[in-house]
Amino acid sequence: MVQLIPTLLTLLTALTVSAAPLPAEAEGQVEARACAFTCGSVCYTSSQISAALNKGYSLQQGGDDINNYPHQYNNYEGFDFPTSGPWYEFPIMASHSVYSGGSPGADRVVFDSRGALDLLITHTGASGNNFVACRSG
Repeated sequence: MVQLIPTLLTLLTALTVSAAPLPAEAEGQVEARACAFTCGSVCYTSSQISAALNKGYSLQQGGDDINNYPHQYNNYEGFDFPTSGPWYEFPIMASHSVYSGGSPGADRVVFDSRGALDLLITHTGASGNNFVACRSG
């Protein structure tokens, strides 16, 4: 039993050291990588994008909508999407909640008829009622 105590202390010390918090700059890097897209100054994580995309696609497939969303997106801006149309747009909220009505805000997920994500777009920084692409990464 006496020989077991030093071994336990060594293990506890090793666990304590390995559980040390990340330095502040490393935490910032982890936080920055969490942004899959940034629209204006709003960071969206992959899970937030998936939640908006899944809701929009589910409504589109069911022939339903919330305040006319999702609706077909005509790509007047000429974005180069990875899939072929038709495309649909659905709000993604800066509050990070899933759109359920009211003001749609400035940002949208764009997806195809199979539910594949094409791009996040925003009115922020665009002229008139146009869109610009959100930054990935």
